[in-house]
Amino acid sequence: MNTPVCQAALVTLLLAAAAAAAPSQAETIRVTVERLAYTPAEIDAKVGDEIEWINKDALVHTATVKGGAEVMLPARKSGRLLLKEPGSFDYICRYHPNMKGRITVRP
Repeated sequence: MNTPVCQAALVTLLLAAAAAAAPSQAETIRVTVERLAYTPAEIDAKVGDEIEWINKDALVHTATVKGGAEVMLPARKSGRLLLKEPGSFDYICRYHPNMKGRITVRP
């Protein structure tokens, strides 16, 4: 049966399937560094996303993954990291190891 209602339903179904198959856009996830803490401390992201740490403290900080990446965060400046691989990563500030965060990156 090839009625206008069936055609409209088919078009709607095809558009929904195309939207579901389209890759999602990469995001910039912002983390505030203030009063010796990362906020939010836990991040859920996907490969291709970028994290931007915004340091509001008057102190220099880092976002350091043990055996991995390190992002320097000068006082009152920001730093960025592009997430290239999936996994879970704990990070600290090299200068203030009580500052802790966790990044979970999905494929």
